[in-house]
Amino acid sequence: MHRVRATTTDLEQALARWLDRLTLRSVLSAEEQQALLSLPGELVAIAPNRDFVRLGERVDRSCLIVSGLAGRFGQTRNGERLITALHLPGDMADLHSVMLPDAANALNALTETVIYRVPHDDFHALGRRFPMLAEAFWRDCMVDAAILSEWALRNGRLPAKARIAHLICELSCRAAVSGSRDGAFDWRLSQIQLADVTGLTSVHANRMLRALREEGAAQIKDRRVEILDWKRLRAIGEFNDQYLQLYTAPEQS
Repeated sequence: MHRVRATTTDLEQALARWLDRLTLRSVLSAEEQQALLSLPGELVAIAPNRDFVRLGERVDRSCLIVSGLAGRFGQTRNGERLITALHLPGDMADLHSVMLPDAANALNALTETVIYRVPHDDFHALGRRFPMLAEAFWRDCMVDAAILSEWALRNGRLPAKARIAHLICELSCRAAVSGSRDGAFDWRLSQIQLADVTGLTSVHANRMLRALREEGAAQIKDRRVEILDWKRLRAIGEFNDQYLQLYTAPEQS
């Protein structure tokens, strides 16, 4: 890891994306929003395929993804890994570590990734000053837990093609929160990483991508996913976006 000078715009956009995610489910005042956008931290660049939170490590900072793509993973005794979450720009990848600082899962940069490391002490101070922000953080962690549960169902019970379709549907919805208008989004996963996400071999995962293209559901072109038929893709993946809580109407207090 090394410190970097990301542009002010990059950092502001990442914080704004995280704020957009929080305000999907929580009502925050202008003062609370500004306090969140002003969180102090340190920008760090991570080379591809490097861990920036190690299994069992005790951490004192949480990591906002500014650019790139990160994966949360578990690992067996013999070193085999399974990616259990993907974190996009604007995700606070390990917000839960504010309360549980011993890393039960690790974080890896799947591509060249820039993170913004925010001290836990600042989260605690923010939560004490603004209880509604503390509630918003809690809801954000609950959505991450819901995604983990859905992934377990997807990889444990759906056939291979449905697993790939479900993942594409989810990432498309999450990209829309960050401003994508047509469902298209950058595809940064390698074949091996896609296999680690879906519990398939890389050859089988690639074959399923080809099948989705041939069926006119979705295709990857120039490292970008294009949704060709949303209804068909959603049906193949048995996708229901309720677990993402994208349309939760916050109650005004």
